Amino acid sequence: MRAMSTPLPADTDDARYLALKARDARFDGRFFTGVTSTGIYCRPVCSVRTPRRENCRFFDLAAQAEHAGFRPCLRCRPELAPQALAWSVQDAGAILVRQALRLLDAPPAGSPLEGGAQVAQLAARLGVSDRHLRRLFDAALGISPLQYLQTRRLLVAKQLLTDTRLPVTQVALASGFASVRRFNAAFVQHYGLNPTQLRHAGPADAGRSRPVRLGYRPPYDAAALLAFFAARQIPAVEAADTRVLRRTARLSSGNAEHAGWLEATFEAARSRVALTVSDSMLPVLPQVIGRVRAMLDLDADPAAIATVLHGDFPEGDGLRVPGCFDGFELAVRAVLGQQVTVAAARTLVQRLVERFGTPIETPWPGLNRTFPAAAALATAEGSALGQLGIVRQRQAAIVALARAVDGGQLALHAHADVQATTAALCQLPGIGAWTAQYIAMRALRWPDAFPSGDVALHKALGVQGARQAARAAAERAQGWRPWRSYAVVRAWATL
Repeated sequence: MRAMSTPLPADTDDARYLALKARDARFDGRFFTGVTSTGIYCRPVCSVRTPRRENCRFFDLAAQAEHAGFRPCLRCRPELAPQALAWSVQDAGAILVRQALRLLDAPPAGSPLEGGAQVAQLAARLGVSDRHLRRLFDAALGISPLQYLQTRRLLVAKQLLTDTRLPVTQVALASGFASVRRFNAAFVQHYGLNPTQLRHAGPADAGRSRPVRLGYRPPYDAAALLAFFAARQIPAVEAADTRVLRRTARLSSGNAEHAGWLEATFEAARSRVALTVSDSMLPVLPQVIGRVRAMLDLDADPAAIATVLHGDFPEGDGLRVPGCFDGFELAVRAVLGQQVTVAAARTLVQRLVERFGTPIETPWPGLNRTFPAAAALATAEGSALGQLGIVRQRQAAIVALARAVDGGQLALHAHADVQATTAALCQLPGIGAWTAQYIAMRALRWPDAFPSGDVALHKALGVQGARQAARAAAERAQGWRPWRSYAVVRAWATL
């Protein structure tokens, strides 16, 4: 694996061809190559023989390649590439397009909407007309929001067809199509294949799904990330070692709730994670994949981050921001971690899980409970929480948090509005700026979150003796925008 200090080529077609020839995983998801002699588009890491330069066309997005008439490669599978997350603090139009892409990338939850209705809903959420949104997409990307959405849905469906045994009807709905007829028509139109042609013949007991492979861009310090999870793991809920993270999981989709387990195994040599889930989670596999990608920070672009942070933290180029599988769980754990050690917080969370968690069966006897649902904690009595050793102030914070999430007033996931959510968190009893920023960093996946009041951060930055340490830390961090979350992780790693 190359050091991150190695300069990356410029984003020209000739530079991209060099990255393609080298199968450089650092560029995975940052561009796609359409091969005119075959009509297929690939990831830069594809193992097929490198095409001739004159036969290559390069695209920033898979949707652009499909709009140009190329079909996805069945070998490298473009749907497995890390997403190209980009952040800007300047061009308002570009920021709006990027935010729209993030929201369109969100796995469907609940009843699917027709493409046009979803785009109109997206425009309303962003505060613009759908006509203005289409105009911005055409200027920035050369495609419409509907074309991008269609490609995302088809790639999700392609992954489900290849890696699971879900019936085609469930695949169509899980990938966001409103009907099987529209799904079949879109598949044939774009790929020239019937959906069932992507099914792999398997062994006699092929009722179980094969692992799903999720790509990431190196360098990636998996050992550091897994050590972070291991130091905070709750025995009944999760277990982490040097290569593998296992945990129980619960996920709601529409009116249905799915509970089960997942196992994520790092395959460093191939810059990917093998994800296996219980059969009970297969109907919501796209949502599970999205949450695991966020939890392991698989879509980060180390090159862009290192450009800003490498000078101050040269040893941290492989570090990622640890996420979470469930935002409510992370928020409760953050509340219980206020002003106590990691070990003390873990003890309190373990007691909470034993008292309010739901029993579940997994292949690992030690993992036997899911984290308490918001509905369970919303009605918890103060005396019951007090018996667990939770002080009164934190009791009030947990119950208020649970009621806000259970009632739908608060959403804690990667696609929530960061400013509105952090403001709402600070209005709850017992939750201040540190907790809100920590939740934004790990649950909302905001790359520029900065818990300026963190004592460990003050020590790492050498400002613990300052009269106003939080202010001194915030001033020091101005040059790290928009990657202050990553700066926090790098600073913690120096302790």
